[in-house]
Amino acid sequence: MTPLLAVRGLTVRTRDGRALVDGLSLDIAPGERLGLIGESGSGKSLTALATLGLLPGGLTAEGSVRLAGTEIVGAREKHLTAVRGRDAAVVFQEPLTALDPLMRVGAQIAGPLARHRRLKGAALRTAVTAELERVRLPEPDRIARSRPHELSGGQRQRVALAMALACAPKLLIADEPTTALDVTVQAELLELLDTLVRERDMALLFISHDLAVVAAVADRALVMKDGRAVEEGPVHRVVTAPGAPYTEALVASARTLENALTGRRTPR
Repeated sequence: MTPLLAVRGLTVRTRDGRALVDGLSLDIAPGERLGLIGESGSGKSLTALATLGLLPGGLTAEGSVRLAGTEIVGAREKHLTAVRGRDAAVVFQEPLTALDPLMRVGAQIAGPLARHRRLKGAALRTAVTAELERVRLPEPDRIARSRPHELSGGQRQRVALAMALACAPKLLIADEPTTALDVTVQAELLELLDTLVRERDMALLFISHDLAVVAAVADRALVMKDGRAVEEGPVHRVVTAPGAPYTEALVASARTLENALTGRRTPR
């Protein structure tokens, strides 16, 4: 099967030539779920940004990133704009910074619907309401009239998810989407994300430092350290029988934290 996302030798460099992502390769098949795991600074988020041609100024990408047959590395912005939202979309960690604080929520969801689905007028308003209902937001008309600061963190993240899914992209990139939320809201959002991705048979690139979260949503896992892949395989095997020392350390740390939170000691 031809991969939906094929990354080959991706390297992200600073202006002085330092590699923040170093020769990364990965595939995601249509409908597959890949969890990208690693500590802060391992290159996970930069990989996601490079996948959509969204690297910040001062960073450059080398290698190849092919998304639904389109080469992303070196592509012109007009070509990337056509890909974003249609072939792939992203949900970031902090929706308050990802959403425009001056625009009403409904107008922000309407943007990709108008651009990619050519909706307007009553059809556009109906589609916006439908997307808000799909992510289980109550009073969708009120939410659509609200600005981001008038909503809770969980509501803002659901709005960001509605924007990402509005045009039914083939690939959803979720970059630490629940880290800023409390545990209860986090669980609800993960269940919603899982349901919506399955309903639409989307591929998923889920980025997290949390092994338990990745194990709950992914089929395969790729572990990164210092910009490089150190291990890849079925998520259950990676979590229960890690083969790389770094992955073993991540698993041990997760178990230690779990034991501390539940008042148990790790056996010696």
